[in-house]
Amino acid sequence: MKWINDNKIVFNEIYEDLDLVFCREKGEPLPKSTLFNALNRILDKAGLERIPVHGLRHSHVVLLLESGASMKFIQERLGHKNITITSDVYSHISEKLENTSVDSYESYLKSIMT
Repeated sequence: MKWINDNKIVFNEIYEDLDLVFCREKGEPLPKSTLFNALNRILDKAGLERIPVHGLRHSHVVLLLESGASMKFIQERLGHKNITITSDVYSHISEKLENTSVDSYESYLKSIMT
């Protein structure tokens, strides 16, 4: 983000601010093949399975959910207009989140029963 903000200052009026995550120096979109090829090189080098670029967004959300981030925070971070979209798409993704919820519920029940 710092790189993008620095470029906005340097290129000022000619910077094309499209609010992109990945862009060229002056804010223009990168070709899809550039992102695809760069991601594949990174994944290959790390010995990881290839995923589509959009898969990074889904992976990020799963990690946020598993870390305890609220659905409202995730909704705002992703730019969804309402929380229903976020909940419908992401609430069922993380098995770990589901297991944690069940464990928390069981612990809570035990605490109020004793």
